[in-house]
Amino acid sequence: MLIAMKHFGSVRIGVTAPQLFRANDRNFYVVKLQNNRLGTKVLVNEFLAAKLGEIIGLCFPVSSSIQIGNNIIEQSPRLQAEGIAMGQHFASRYLNHTEYVGKDNLYNADNITEMAGVLLFDSMFHNLDRTNNRKNLLLHKEKSGYKIYAIDNSHLFRTARWTITLLDRISRIIQPYYRDSYGLLLNDWLSPSHFFPYVKKVKEMSYETIFEIVAQIPDEWLPNDSERQALINYVIVRRDMVKDIEQTLYKQIPKSRGGLKE
Repeated sequence: MLIAMKHFGSVRIGVTAPQLFRANDRNFYVVKLQNNRLGTKVLVNEFLAAKLGEIIGLCFPVSSSIQIGNNIIEQSPRLQAEGIAMGQHFASRYLNHTEYVGKDNLYNADNITEMAGVLLFDSMFHNLDRTNNRKNLLLHKEKSGYKIYAIDNSHLFRTARWTITLLDRISRIIQPYYRDSYGLLLNDWLSPSHFFPYVKKVKEMSYETIFEIVAQIPDEWLPNDSERQALINYVIVRRDMVKDIEQTLYKQIPKSRGGLKE
């Protein structure tokens, strides 16, 4: 877990009103706070995605829970005015020198094929927000070139305000998303072979691994044990359906590149 060392103000973008902090590792982080307007399940969704992303090998920014203490709140009139409480919040590494991904710059990325994992993940978790919001894919300039990062997992399960009933209802629905950059990736860039390593890693996730991830979610974000079990059940169901989800994505890949699209 990170520890916040200094508050630098609002990021000024996003419905959850994230804030910029420097942490004890000397890096800057975009932090989503417990009292954001959508509630603490935003943090639950982000935490779950970050942990699963590490296992599957997705191009998500480095992320973690972050402790904000009273000393930091007392130094920031803005945090005091917004009623921020001490405790654990969610932090994602801040990326500077970025631009939004679109058809005119997608080809600059050195890791285009890694987007196969992101498309698979978003289809597994009904994250339509990333394909509908072009601000959730960033092209980051690095020493070796340009890399795509997928950000903002607050709307997994179609909403940041999911319920046990909703998780159960959508757990068996397969609905891949093909808008904008996703459609371009499937039609012009990705092949089935690019999905294979991500599908393999999903299938290899054990119940124990999934249980441990959900158990690590801070209690102050998700105090309800029944909701924790519903998350575990959802991930297990989607893990067991991953081959079917994969095949549905192939329907948008032309046959000339090994897909199923005429």
